[in-house]
Amino acid sequence: MKTNPRAVLCVVVAGLAMTGCATPKPLPTDVEQGERAEGAGQSGQSGDDARLAGGGGLFKSIPAGERPVAPDFAGDTVDGGSVRLSDYRGRVVVVNAWASTCGPCRVESPDLDRVQRELKERDVQVLGVSMDVSRSNALAFQRDLALSYPSLHDPGGKQFLKLPNGLVNPRILPFTLFVDRAGRIAGAVQSTVTEEDVRSVVTPMLEEG
Repeated sequence: MKTNPRAVLCVVVAGLAMTGCATPKPLPTDVEQGERAEGAGQSGQSGDDARLAGGGGLFKSIPAGERPVAPDFAGDTVDGGSVRLSDYRGRVVVVNAWASTCGPCRVESPDLDRVQRELKERDVQVLGVSMDVSRSNALAFQRDLALSYPSLHDPGGKQFLKLPNGLVNPRILPFTLFVDRAGRIAGAVQSTVTEEDVRSVVTPMLEEG
């Protein structure tokens, strides 16, 4: 079955084990597809994987002594500003990868915004990373959902190629990285997340020395 490369709607193919939602770029955006396609063959980091509190995906936890330094994601934001991950050193940062054509991304973004608004004073920062080629589409998404956190504009997700192998598949959206106060990656989720999910991960991180 041939797929129109410009299609942005989900296509269900009878008899296949996975479903997907494609953007004009070869960028799948089905959460459960990501878990099934990458689950068995993706080694990930050592640590205790755990189902998130909100019933979402699997959190790949990395023990404190084994955490890799996060790439210093940096560049222009979708609204024309600038941002750098290291600007938030000393805070727990929730890095969320999204695209305007990703349905699950739209579902989880309001929860992430609540995290930003309610936990900002406790040193939690949400940082979005939009993989949209079109900045205007990304900006429309941000404004439509009234998101209060900044989003780096990273067409095609090139900056995620710097991530450790096996942590996430950067071509499957959405996914979320959790960065500790020291700028190290504490874990990742290749799935949609809820406010409860994020709180369950960042709360113990905030208590770390």
